[in-house]
Amino acid sequence: MDALSEVYKDHPLSLHEITPFDFNSVQLPVPDSHAWPPSSHPVVSPNEQLSSIPVVDLRDHDAVEVIRRGCETWGVFQVVNHGVTQQLVEEVESQTRRLFSLPLRQKMAALRTPGGSTGYGVARITPFFSKLMWHEGFTIIGSSADHAGKLWPDDYLGFCNVMDEYQKRMKILAEELLSLILKSLNIPQGRVNWGDLTGEAEGPTMALQLNSYPTCPDPTQTIGLAPHTDSFLFTILHQSDSDGLQIFKDGVGWVPVDPVPGALVVNIGDLLHIISNGQFPSVLHRAVTNRTMHRVSVAYFYGPPMDFQLSPVVNSSHECPCYRSLKVKEYISIRSKHLDRALSMIRI
Repeated sequence: MDALSEVYKDHPLSLHEITPFDFNSVQLPVPDSHAWPPSSHPVVSPNEQLSSIPVVDLRDHDAVEVIRRGCETWGVFQVVNHGVTQQLVEEVESQTRRLFSLPLRQKMAALRTPGGSTGYGVARITPFFSKLMWHEGFTIIGSSADHAGKLWPDDYLGFCNVMDEYQKRMKILAEELLSLILKSLNIPQGRVNWGDLTGEAEGPTMALQLNSYPTCPDPTQTIGLAPHTDSFLFTILHQSDSDGLQIFKDGVGWVPVDPVPGALVVNIGDLLHIISNGQFPSVLHRAVTNRTMHRVSVAYFYGPPMDFQLSPVVNSSHECPCYRSLKVKEYISIRSKHLDRALSMIRI
């Protein structure tokens, strides 16, 4: 059993909170179960705000400073020259579309268990909202062979090989990004010492999330993913070439994060917000739907081991920690029960 499932088994969901809707059967009107009130669709800020979200070239000498500015000001940045080939990204998107194009009954063979963390199903945040999201997902932690073998009993190796290679490349990129982010915070690498960074402790927690946002007959009534922050240190996201991701910035409102050719989106999660002692905000984000395009995205979540003792790092005797120290698995457990209230519950 993977480390996340060990945490989630104490907070199992019911089957109806896991099972996706058959979106191929939908015609107008949008089912009431998925029809969100107009207040769920606030006005999006003008596109000129996009120029303020930094694009970081990892080969530039000022990468650390641009990352700091993006993390501190927006909680998000886009990264280019990241070492992940465009061919691999395209193969991952192709295999993702291949999976979600399967009939629902076939995808249900790989349905996530009530207390599990991997396989097919809706977003785990679903029970916190009164309406359902226009979304289906597939989560991979480690090998994808078990679930993929249920989807394609005689033809799953192509999917697995691509996803395994992508996870390998994402881990390398995540470790590079972590090093740069810690530098931007003036935190020595040894202060957050885990996994393959030293060759000693338990390895980091990682998960690959494939997301599908089917075409929707009326996007003004639906939400792809409801507003939320991510749990771990940061998320590395590939989004297909269509609008969908939006972030919320205080004083500005909802801002679309349009795809930049060849770039990956990096957004800050709760655990990095804690380690930075609140300096880097965990960004509130959502996904919207599209009337004519089936949008997919691929999110790689990166965090410390579940037994890592998480504490804010303070660099000055005049600075006090904003959050209490706790193990990662304790925070994930709190969040699985309380979602957006989790940070306030550990605040000092």
